[in-house]
Amino acid sequence: MKIVLLDGYDLNQDLNWETLKNLGDFEFYSRTSVDNDTEILQRIDDAEVVITHKTPLDDSVISRASQLKYIGIMGTGYDVVDIDSANNHNIIVTNVPTYATDAVAQFTFSLLLEITGQVGLHNQLVHDGKWSSVDDFTFWDKPLFELKGKTLGLIGYGRIAQKVAELANAFSMKVIFYNHRPIVATQKWVNQVSLDELFQKADIISLHVVQTPETINLINKTTISKMKDGVILINTARGKLISENDIAEALNNEKVYALATDVVQKEPIEKDNPLLKAKNCFITPHIAWAPLETRERLLRITVDNLNAYLSGEAKNVIG
Repeated sequence: MKIVLLDGYDLNQDLNWETLKNLGDFEFYSRTSVDNDTEILQRIDDAEVVITHKTPLDDSVISRASQLKYIGIMGTGYDVVDIDSANNHNIIVTNVPTYATDAVAQFTFSLLLEITGQVGLHNQLVHDGKWSSVDDFTFWDKPLFELKGKTLGLIGYGRIAQKVAELANAFSMKVIFYNHRPIVATQKWVNQVSLDELFQKADIISLHVVQTPETINLINKTTISKMKDGVILINTARGKLISENDIAEALNNEKVYALATDVVQKEPIEKDNPLLKAKNCFITPHIAWAPLETRERLLRITVDNLNAYLSGEAKNVIG
């Protein structure tokens, strides 16, 4: 059985791939062009199993991969694979739904605390000599905020959002959430609201939904207009959830106080991305998932998924 990993990345040299290599005739590619179907097809042409992280597998690829029977997505989001096409060709697709819950929740608060505490800015100013040149025992160059009593609005209420809610509660924040399917929250300190009510009430909005046709550009000029003046927006989900031109305009006219995002619409970020010149915009290079422990867990569950498929009891199947 031939197994092809399309995008293991040089960044993952610190992982032990032997458990995957031992399952078959294994071919490892550090990266594969995301917009070259010919290259993708050449690499997976005779493979029964394909593992992908961010390399897209659309209908034009899936329909021509005659030996393909299993696609393992090394991640939670499955927008990189045409699920309908895979189903039509009797190809099983699996993902890894829970590997990064704690890491992404932790990083969500890292972004929020950077905005409210301005640690990076003041660390740099101290190293640049400013503290040694002021007259007083302290200084601050940007406003600092407490989180206590602020209202956090979570859009989506899956595992990551629920973990973020727990962290927010520990900071004595009020927590509200919107979920496209109403769910019962077991904690008394969290309240489910409509999306419009969330926009109106939240001091801080954090995105935790998957990318679908319905959620692309969820944050746009119209929805931003419903938000509080001076709202803070956090995105550790998918870049396409936000209209980058609209949010850049809102940052520059100070309708939105700050955006902290770990994702953008096109990655790696393009040099002319409007967020790069927007006011009070904090951008990290899609690293919420990247702690070593998290990536080790990702690989372990990916291998477990494949072993389950090989034993005839596939799990974490999409569609």
